[in-house]
Amino acid sequence: MSKVTFDELLDAGVHFGHLRRKWNPNMAPYIFMERNGIHIIDLYKTQVKLEEASNAMRQLARSGKKVLFVATKKQAKAIVAEEVAKVGMPYVTERWPGGMLTNFATIRKAVRKMVNIDKLMVSDSYLNLSKRERLQIQREREKLEKNLGSIADLNRLPSAIFVVDVIKEHIAIAEARKLNIPTFAIVDTNSNPNIIDFPIPGNDDASKSISLIIRAMTEAIEEGMNERKLSKDKAHDDKDSDEDDDFNNGPNFDDEEEEGSKKGAGPGAKKGEGEGAQKNKRPRKPVSKK
Repeated sequence: MSKVTFDELLDAGVHFGHLRRKWNPNMAPYIFMERNGIHIIDLYKTQVKLEEASNAMRQLARSGKKVLFVATKKQAKAIVAEEVAKVGMPYVTERWPGGMLTNFATIRKAVRKMVNIDKLMVSDSYLNLSKRERLQIQREREKLEKNLGSIADLNRLPSAIFVVDVIKEHIAIAEARKLNIPTFAIVDTNSNPNIIDFPIPGNDDASKSISLIIRAMTEAIEEGMNERKLSKDKAHDDKDSDEDDDFNNGPNFDDEEEEGSKKGAGPGAKKGEGEGAQKNKRPRKPVSKK
């Protein structure tokens, strides 16, 4: 994983915060200075926090867990949809459906409904419906796809969520905290970093800043997935080699049979003992003469 440099953060404008009058006092440790009424974020601390979040994200991906990305603001929608789709993680770029985490069973019902509509549209009974009914089904399918299409593969609660704007996505943060789900987020100078498990101080309004941080997260996830794949392949190869060794080192029954036959055919052996396959003859009973 390539480490994000200080110059890259500076060029992307990650250091720009909000106006002084909008600041959150909890962000004071991450603020470097104030210039022209705007707070400047300390990029050295951003660099450290970004690396911590990347390491944690890589460990989650290595364990085979899912991370839900949430970004419903205009300048982050396309970036998150493009970058996160590459690594196969779920994401929400439209309106956050209330209760998506705390009422996950109901959301799964809506996803199953979308799957049932897909099955209906390819069946023969769909052609027998009227034009009006088909249009209603198509519109309902488009609505479900717009809101829930990106989380169709999410069969269980995510192991963590990544949020671009803490204030805008406060409902998602509240639901995750209620369920003790780890949270990653870009926190600007008007946000509270204390409610986030892995805060990344930075500009959450500039598209370049969002793109740089999201790309760092997806690269960490991709690296963790590759490590998981390599470890699985290695374990499979080790298992095969162990089975081959057990087969080669097992007892040789042919040698034991040869040794047994030689031992039985040695000097002093009684007739018939050297041949294991011959039957032992019983002594004849004496015939009494009348």
